[in-house]
Amino acid sequence: MRAIRDAGARLKASVPVFAALGDETRLALIARLCAGGPHSISKLTAGSAITRQAITKHLHVLADAGLVRNARRGREQIWEFEASRVDEAQHCLAEISRRWDRALERLKKFVED
Repeated sequence: MRAIRDAGARLKASVPVFAALGDETRLALIARLCAGGPHSISKLTAGSAITRQAITKHLHVLADAGLVRNARRGREQIWEFEASRVDEAQHCLAEISRRWDRALERLKKFVED
């Protein structure tokens, strides 16, 4: 029973990550940060139709979810991907997958007997 509570707590802690990644713009920002390393807001908005203000808002949502962090370098804010929260969410999805596999195995056994 404790394992179920722990898994539930981990899943609940990952909800902000899944919510943040559920937006196409935020997912694209994460992809850019993963592919190109840390970027300023200027670099993240270059070639995009999205305003700096909108990008900033999305970055703050990602930061609140623990997916990015920023540091000031001179007058610029440099944003960087934070992989640990994605790793935690991945573990939660793996646990859900294992539970489904066990449930389907029980169903198969029930149907075949």
